[in-house]
Amino acid sequence: MNTFITDENFEREISKSDKLALVDFFTTWCEPCTMLAPILEKVAEDLKDKIILLKANLDDIPKTAGKYGVEKIPTVILFKSGKPISGFVGLASESAIKDWIANSTKDKGEDKKEISEQDIKDTIERYDNYAKSNGFRLNPDEKTVERVVRGLFENQKKYGKKYCPCRRVSGNEEEDAKKICPCAFHKEEIEKDGHCFCNLFVK
Repeated sequence: MNTFITDENFEREISKSDKLALVDFFTTWCEPCTMLAPILEKVAEDLKDKIILLKANLDDIPKTAGKYGVEKIPTVILFKSGKPISGFVGLASESAIKDWIANSTKDKGEDKKEISEQDIKDTIERYDNYAKSNGFRLNPDEKTVERVVRGLFENQKKYGKKYCPCRRVSGNEEEDAKKICPCAFHKEEIEKDGHCFCNLFVK
């Protein structure tokens, strides 16, 4: 049985269980959301000892969606002890979601130590200079910028390159090369939407 959450009960629902909370942000008119729903339900059933599935209709949870930067749907965010640890946007297969959950929850303590705060600072400064030289700017939300940059480093460890953490790495080198930050799509997205897909750069 699905548990639907709102702005009023969100914090309580994601924190009341020792299990991971898999939050599905959706709308009733979104076709990809409808397609993803049964896949998430199957994953939640198979991993019921580890996770709970929570459904978040954007009409009922606008404040929370804004807090976590949900702008495209479907967006799925994984929470541990009430805090977000990973997320993805769009459709994904059952096996891909299970792999994502496994990778998101494995012990990465040693990996994190390898990324120095100076590395993070230097990379943010480099992207800041890049943005200014191209007529846009970094997102003023420092937490969002740091989260994206850390995601870039994680992808560099996993795939060897700083692929945008909000885009799926397909294994096709030619296509994936377009997703190396700054990706091939960011300028068009900034012009059209006011920000790039992962919200690193804004107009």
